[in-house]
Amino acid sequence: MRIRTVLTTAAGVATTAALAATALTPGAFATAAGPGAAAAPRPGTAAAPARLGPCDVGQLCLWDKEDFKGIRRTYELTAIDIESCVPLPRGTAATALANRTGRPVTTYQSAECAETGEFDTYPGGGTWVPQSPYRARAFKVWEN
Repeated sequence: MRIRTVLTTAAGVATTAALAATALTPGAFATAAGPGAAAAPRPGTAAAPARLGPCDVGQLCLWDKEDFKGIRRTYELTAIDIESCVPLPRGTAATALANRTGRPVTTYQSAECAETGEFDTYPGGGTWVPQSPYRARAFKVWEN
């Protein structure tokens, strides 16, 4: 079992090696134009820069396709029980996400938030992940 966690600090953004190539944070990679602006290419790749997906402050946004494409589902804290498993609608999964809830969010490969599959935790200050390492089927929002 692997745990990949992205950490933000007041001085900037630090990511673990496992997510360094996939996690985008606006403070580290986006231009002054903010979310939706062209991001810098991922280290070690020659691919075109990814664009950050639109996600408002206070929301968790999940897309069914990589690079913030396809159907977007948004969740806000007013409709989520903190530290409870929130499964995505049956038969769906997310492959890209943005966490702007202000709280850490863990995504799970399992629809029951089981830790027997893959899971990752992302900080809530503004984390964009264009390509999740697995298809996320559920999530939990944590207290700070």
